[in-house]
Order: sequence, then structure tokens, then C-alpha cells
Amino acid sequence: MATVKVTDETFGEVTGAEKAVLVDFWAEWCGPCKQIGPALEQISEELVDQLTVAKANIDDMQDTASSLGVRGVPTLMLFKEGKLLSMKVGAMPKQKIVDWLAESGVRAD
Repeated sequence: MATVKVTDETFGEVTGAEKAVLVDFWAEWCGPCKQIGPALEQISEELVDQLTVAKANIDDMQDTASSLGVRGVPTLMLFKEGKLLSMKVGAMPKQKIVDWLAESGVRAD
């Protein structure tokens, strides 16, 4: 499953799911956001049973980004059942993202 695009209107539906949701707050003009994009696509396919990866463009979702305190991009937020479990700011290699997810309880089978 590929990443899912979210909007201000669909954000609550996506993050309220029982399955864990990794939300990537990004921007078109952000170089580091583009760098981690392929890794997030791979993670979304590898952990399809445990995780949904959602992409949230901050230029289109200023209300949501502001309400969650997003101050820089990329910002990765991990939600489960509507609750924020963990957050990371800045680009990182795929393995670091996978390790962070595992520390937060999202593991590959």
C-alpha cells in the first residue's frame, strides 16, 4: 500500500484508526522532505499490516500543522487510536525511521 494523502478534513479519520499511523508533515519546497519520501514509501509497503503512512502537506494543512505544533519539516508523528505516541523532526535514513517505529511498538512481522 502506498502512502495516503491527508487533508485538514480527513486528518482525524486517518489518525483515529486502530492501526498505527505515521504522518509525514512535509512541503514541496523542502529538500530533506523529498529525500525521505522514497524511504517512507518503502516502509508503507513493508509494514502494511502494522502501519499506515500518511503525507500531510503543511502548505495545504496549516491549521492542523499549527494545532499540532509543527514548526519544521519534515516532522514525523506516530499516532495510534488518535493519540500521539512519538514525534521526530528532521530527515533521517530509512533504518533510523524503522528503528524509531520499532521502539514505539511498530515492528515488522
